[in-house]
Amino acid sequence: MTVRIYKPAKTAMQSGEGRTREWILEYEPSAARQIDPLMGWTSSSDMRQQVKLAFDTKEEAMTYATRNGLAYTVIEPTPRKPLRKAYADNFQFGRRDNWTH
Repeated sequence: MTVRIYKPAKTAMQSGEGRTREWILEYEPSAARQIDPLMGWTSSSDMRQQVKLAFDTKEEAMTYATRNGLAYTVIEPTPRKPLRKAYADNFQFGRRDNWTH
């Protein structure tokens, strides 16, 4: 049984970084998803795909996986470049870019 340990990225609807500081442990899918012929919904017979465990640190998630005999892969997060821009920067004198609507 293989699990993934990763830090979730913020969604496109988020401006802040809430729910992105914890590490998530989730199981790799062991079976492919099937498409229901009547409704077109996707389903799976693997119940472990529904399990997501949250940990404060990466080391806690790794010790949980080794204690339970799970092989794991750690996906390191890519650091984000901080974007510091104010609304007033759009109207400042001597800006480099042209004004576009």
